[in-house]
Amino acid sequence: MPHALLLLGPEGSGKLAMAMAFAQYVLCTNPDGSDACGKCPSCIKASKLVHPDLHFSYPTVGSKMTSEAFLPQWRSAVAENPYLNANEWLQHIGAENKQGNITKEECVNIIRKLSLKTFESTHKVLILWLPEYLGKEGNRLLKLIEEPPERTLFVLVAERQELILNTILSRCQIVNVRALSDEAIQQGLMQSGVAEAQAAGIAYLANGNYNEALKLAQHNENDHARLFLQWMRNGYQGNPVKMVKWSEDFAGQGRENQKHFLQYALHFLREITLLIAAGPEVKVRLQNQELESAKKMAGVMDLDQAEQLMQLFSDCIFAVERNANPKVLFLDASIQMNHILKRKQPDTYKGLSAQRLY
Repeated sequence: MPHALLLLGPEGSGKLAMAMAFAQYVLCTNPDGSDACGKCPSCIKASKLVHPDLHFSYPTVGSKMTSEAFLPQWRSAVAENPYLNANEWLQHIGAENKQGNITKEECVNIIRKLSLKTFESTHKVLILWLPEYLGKEGNRLLKLIEEPPERTLFVLVAERQELILNTILSRCQIVNVRALSDEAIQQGLMQSGVAEAQAAGIAYLANGNYNEALKLAQHNENDHARLFLQWMRNGYQGNPVKMVKWSEDFAGQGRENQKHFLQYALHFLREITLLIAAGPEVKVRLQNQELESAKKMAGVMDLDQAEQLMQLFSDCIFAVERNANPKVLFLDASIQMNHILKRKQPDTYKGLSAQRLY
């Protein structure tokens, strides 16, 4: 086995669940050649995330915080849903308006833990969830990843390769994990008690993301959809009072929630571009209420406008990650949206640059 694996794939593809299954297989005392036995004491401890030779590292909040401070919350969150995303985890530990990170202290703690001998198993396994949050602190782990202690395995679980240091990537064997098929998601939902017809519809909307499928199965109404449609409506109408109120209300959502919402907005616009390009009969991955609104938008928007809006939302994500003032940022974005939809600007108009907001 390579001593450092990087499981790389989109959200909801099961990377974390795969990493934990792999760790359990490594720690199992009686594997059958293709899987862990699931019955030995090591398997039972690993499945409950309490094996002393299985270590975890993940984003937390706080400048000097380590993963160990949130280990009970981590165990409960992963036991409930091993397909969860970063935003859900950070809200689970009360991040509110704070952004997640993996700190210098966490890196020092990883080095300390992995320098110890194994307690029960022949191997030690570290699962590092979302190394994108390491930033430059990842340099502290380079020597450890390149020359780990004997029988020590690293399993990094990532979604965005471009945010990981190249020096870390070069030390790992990358395993690309594809998005789940609609059929696999449908089968998973049916096993959890969802009716076959409903499971098929949800699987199509989830677009390979099992975490999204679980949320769709539990909640018929998508709050992001309501909020996004309200924002688009305000931007189209250009009512200053409504735009200011929406921006002030949304500013209190917290930065991780804001980024998650903007990612949803990008998804919505990508589906609209399909409707514009291929017509209203094309299949898109939107719920019924969203689909009706998307068809209406496609009727008053062209591809150029949709592309400008997608660039605007991407710029907003960039600015949120750099601690832009949210009230100013989203009010400015609302004004730019109005210019784009009403064509009050030349093609070169860029409005108030996001780089000036932080």
